[in-house]
Amino acid sequence: MEVQILKKQISVEDYMNLREIVGWGNPENIEAIERGLKNTLYSICIEVEEQTIGYGRIVGDGGFTFYIQDIIVLPSYQRLGLGNKIMTELMEYITSTYPPGSSVGLMSAKGKEDFYKKFGFVERPNEGYGAGMIQYLTKP
Repeated sequence: MEVQILKKQISVEDYMNLREIVGWGNPENIEAIERGLKNTLYSICIEVEEQTIGYGRIVGDGGFTFYIQDIIVLPSYQRLGLGNKIMTELMEYITSTYPPGSSVGLMSAKGKEDFYKKFGFVERPNEGYGAGMIQYLTKP
């Protein structure tokens, strides 16, 4: 198995396929997905035999605030260190491109916190940093 780690944007179709396979579902508006992917600051795509099997991206303001998003590896390729490769590439890009003091956030799936701790991330208890929060917009 020859794994290729590519610094490129993923296609909308591949992105939606990865999310469906891992059970995340997709936003209803394809134009929103296209716009979001287009506005990604940096992304890593992992391919095997020209099939996209993993992906990760950085979004943010391009100055000092960043967010790691969509760390996805297809289930049949998990536990092979590919998620580590994606995170390593993303973190190396941030640390080599942006200034000290920049902030990098992410949301961890429940039970996956230890994976991100290996890259220096800490959990945000409400007492110290403020609890992470999210809202998904719904149709009026």
